Amino acid sequence: MGERVKIVEVGPRDGLQNEKQIIDTSIKLELIERLVAAGLRNIEVTSFVSPKWIPQMADQSAVMQGLKTHAGVSYSVLTPNLQGFEAAVAADAKEVAVFAAASETFSRKNINASIAQSLERFVPVTEQALKLGLKIRGYVSCVLGCPYEGEIDPRRVAQISKEMFDMGCYEISLGDTIGVGVPDGVKRLIESVGAQVPVETLAGHFHDTYGMAVANVVAAYALGIRTFDASVAGLGGCPYAAGATGNVATEDLVWLFNRTGVETGIDLKQLVDCAVWISKYLGRSPQSRVAQALNSTRAAPVNIDPLKLL
Repeated sequence: MGERVKIVEVGPRDGLQNEKQIIDTSIKLELIERLVAAGLRNIEVTSFVSPKWIPQMADQSAVMQGLKTHAGVSYSVLTPNLQGFEAAVAADAKEVAVFAAASETFSRKNINASIAQSLERFVPVTEQALKLGLKIRGYVSCVLGCPYEGEIDPRRVAQISKEMFDMGCYEISLGDTIGVGVPDGVKRLIESVGAQVPVETLAGHFHDTYGMAVANVVAAYALGIRTFDASVAGLGGCPYAAGATGNVATEDLVWLFNRTGVETGIDLKQLVDCAVWISKYLGRSPQSRVAQALNSTRAAPVNIDPLKLL
C-alpha cells in the first residue's frame, strides 16, 4: 500500500461561517452529503458558538439533528468553551475541537481572552470530553504570522501545541490563518513543534491569501505531516484578518496528491461538481484553480480531457 493522507474538510464550518447571507440548514446538510459522496471521511460540520458572534452557526443543533450516519465518516464540531461543549454533547457530537491562537493580540480580538485564559478554558472541556469518550482536536491559529504582531516565534506555537496535546487533544491543527506562510517558515515551524509534539499528531491548515497554500502543503508533507485541513471550493476567510482568503481548496489538494501518487480516497470529479454547486448557490465561481480549470474544460471542446490524467 502506498502513501496516504487524511483530508479534514472544514468547508461546512470554517468555509461558511463568514458568509453574509444566512445559508439554509438544508443547503448545509446537502453540502455535507455531497462531500461524503465524494469520499470525504472527516468533516467539520458546525460550531457551537454564540449566534451573537457568528449568526451563520445559529442552526448548529438543527445541523447535527439532520446529519445522516455513514460508516467510517466522522463529524466534528468546534466548541470554544464549556457552554459550547455542553451544547455539542446535548446534540450528540462525537468529536469536538478547541482552538487557541499563537498571538496574544489576535487571541484577545478573536475570543476576548489571552492565550493563557483560552487554554484554561479548555481544561474542563477536555476533562469532560475524555470522561465521555469523545475525541478532541486542537487548533492553533496564526502559527506563521499575525495581522497585528507580524512574525510568530515557532517556539511559542510549540509550547501551546504541547499544552493542548497534554490536555488530551489527539491531533493539533497548525493554522496559517492569514496565509502569510512560505515553505521555509513551514519547515522551521514543524521542526520546532515536532520537537515537542509527535509529528504524526500534527495537521496543516493553510490559507491561500498569497497563493502559497499548496506550496506549504508540499513542504509540510515532506516533513512528515499526513493530515491537512481543506475547504471545498476554497470557501472561507477570517473576519479578524483583513484580506485573508479561504483555506486551501480541497480540490487543489486532491489534484496534487493524485498526481503525485498519494492516496486520498476522494473522487475529484464529484468534489469539483460539489464545489461548482455550492459556489453557484453563493453566487460566485469556485476559488479553486482545479475547479475552475476542470469545469471550464468540460464546457470547451478540447482534444485531451484532464480528468483522464487522474
